[in-house]
Amino acid sequence: MITNLLRDFPAAANNASAETFETLLMQPNLHIERIVSTGQASPPDFWYCQSQGEWVLVLQGSAGLQLEGEAQERHLQVGDTLNIPPGCRHRVNWTDSNGPTVWLAVHYGELPSSA
Repeated sequence: MITNLLRDFPAAANNASAETFETLLMQPNLHIERIVSTGQASPPDFWYCQSQGEWVLVLQGSAGLQLEGEAQERHLQVGDTLNIPPGCRHRVNWTDSNGPTVWLAVHYGELPSSA
C-alpha cells in the first residue's frame, strides 16, 4: 500500500524503464492513481481519448501536455492541475528527463469495466 506519493516507487520507475500506474482508490465512477513518468511521452501521432474525465495534479517534476485544437502545449509544473474532459483528445509531449514526474490522476464519470 502506498503511504507517501513521493517515494517507494515501483522498480520500473526507479530504473526509468517504464511509466508506472498504481491505483490508490477505485469506486464506482471514480479511479484515483499515482503515475510516475521518467522521461516518457506519447508515441508520435498518438492521442489519448478517454470516455471518462481526468483531472491531474503534478506533485513532482514537470510535463508538456497538448490538447487537440490548442496551438500551444501546456507546461505543467509542481502544483499545476488540469482537467481533461471526457472525449478530449490529448497527448503527453514530454516529461522531465532529470527526475521523476509524479502525477495524481483522478478519473471520473463512467469508467470502462476493465479500469
